[in-house]
Amino acid sequence: MSDKILVAYASRFGATAGVAEAIGKNLAEHGAQVDVLPIKAVKDISPYRAVVVGSAINAGAWLPEALQFVQEHQADLRRKPFAAFLVCMTLTMKNGEQYRSHVSTWLEPVRALVRPVSEGLFAGALDIGKIPSFSDRLKFRISVLSGVWKEGDHRDWNAIHAWAESLYPLLISVS
Repeated sequence: MSDKILVAYASRFGATAGVAEAIGKNLAEHGAQVDVLPIKAVKDISPYRAVVVGSAINAGAWLPEALQFVQEHQADLRRKPFAAFLVCMTLTMKNGEQYRSHVSTWLEPVRALVRPVSEGLFAGALDIGKIPSFSDRLKFRISVLSGVWKEGDHRDWNAIHAWAESLYPLLISVS
């Protein structure tokens, strides 16, 4: 096993991919060798000393391919440092921080498979133009008009960098 760290992600419209890239960049700035890859591009995690997995949230759950990835690699993930994060619009809602403990429950299916050494919960971004389905675009437009969400990038880069900073010692520790 090398000293490489894998940051794998499942993203619907790019916000989660951006968070994963930022986490990977931060870990690399500490001297780690890091691969940042979409989950669908990862077949084998055995070459990695640690793994970070993140997913966008859809209807209160990780994307199916992200949970399937953890299920498929569960045995290997239990033998190495593993961290998990999610990106969702719920944390962008007015008083979104009051939902933080509820949003944390969306990681329960992951925790049931592998206990993360750390968990990151991050607000997402909403660009209605990137949503391919007309009916989904309409739903988001109605939600924006009714004040549930605001369109735009709501990712808190300081919080993302702080979490990534805290990850490094947890991921390189002797497992």
